[in-house]
Amino acid sequence: MAISALQKERAKYAPKLPKSLKGGVKVVEGAATKSIADQEEIKKLFPNTYGMPLLTIESGSATTYPALNVGVILSGGQAPGGHNVISGIFDGLKALNAGSKLYGFLGGPSGLVEHQYIELTASIIDEYRNTGGFDIIGSGRTKLEETAQYDKGVEVCNKLGIKALVIIGGDDSNTNACVLAEYYKQNNTGIQVIGCPKTIDGDLKNEMIETSFGFDTACKVYSELIGNIQRDANSAKKYWHFIKLMGRSASHIGLECVLQTQANICIISEEVEQKKQTLDEVVTYIAEIVAKRAANNENFGTALIPEGLIEFIPSLKVLISELNDTLAEKAAKFNAIEAESEKISFVASILSADSAKAFKSLPTNIQAQLLADRDPHGNVQVSKIETEKLLIEMVADKLKIWKSEGKFKGKFNAQNHFFGYEGRCADP
Repeated sequence: MAISALQKERAKYAPKLPKSLKGGVKVVEGAATKSIADQEEIKKLFPNTYGMPLLTIESGSATTYPALNVGVILSGGQAPGGHNVISGIFDGLKALNAGSKLYGFLGGPSGLVEHQYIELTASIIDEYRNTGGFDIIGSGRTKLEETAQYDKGVEVCNKLGIKALVIIGGDDSNTNACVLAEYYKQNNTGIQVIGCPKTIDGDLKNEMIETSFGFDTACKVYSELIGNIQRDANSAKKYWHFIKLMGRSASHIGLECVLQTQANICIISEEVEQKKQTLDEVVTYIAEIVAKRAANNENFGTALIPEGLIEFIPSLKVLISELNDTLAEKAAKFNAIEAESEKISFVASILSADSAKAFKSLPTNIQAQLLADRDPHGNVQVSKIETEKLLIEMVADKLKIWKSEGKFKGKFNAQNHFFGYEGRCADP
């Protein structure tokens, strides 16, 4: 395959490594670990793996290691840097013993269960170094939660001589890894399970993990796009740009992007929840800033909106929870209704008084999105709710009232954007 001059240069780049990973290494066993909270409950759930010691990798003398076969799985959504994690595993294995092998399971955890895999060789690895995406072996969202799945995994690992399985994923995927590790330990399979923290959302961290890989690159990509829009807004001077940012339930991406771009407005979902703000209070906050800029003849700006905001507004959080339960209970009757308007009326009639009031206060298109297809667990797919459009519409309505009252003398024209997939597979 012919590659460009830029690709050739990128392929030459070697990420910096800590001294402990250069040359010989040794593993130092530390104190027993424990969960931050609910220690006894978690210990009961994971009796074989809870409290394992903290391991530290340090520089050591060169040692001869036996050949080791390892499997790797990419799980969940993409994040910049995934290919380099796999490249690093490959390089590390080969450096310790050239006879070691790395197997990649195709399409995520389902590849382990369905025995779909390839051996990752130097020629394959070298095509993907320093590139974004997860296309080297593909990813997937299959949950490992049944004994039959665990046993199928053992079967293929034994067939390939795999003694360690690396699962690269986010919080759900690492929960899968924990459950799998517990089962493999309980049944003395001799297979290690290692979880590698991956998520652009930035919500998988502790005192030992400063941030998961992917977050930094994704935020830089989004910030560049936001900066381009800001320059355009300052040039045209006639549009407010409402930009929804990926991040699922966490607002880390929004916060990092506003720090990098100094956008006019950034809503932080966790702050909204802490202050117990209503949707109207969030709308009023935005409208006041729009009005203040308009008074300075600045009828333009940028507002950053976290993807999961709607779940953090107390009244809407209750509404969403009630919708999940209600639609599960009344699924047959709900699905039998064809007209969208009738579905909306039906749901409004069976909600509690407070939730019905919150539901009716929303624009029709948002009501429809809240009633759209659920995820595999029966929950509202929050990422598909056009929160930025909801806020644009409600801010416009509020400004219209203020204009009639003489409180707002400017213009409000808005554009909406959603930045998500643009950053997940960027070059790291």
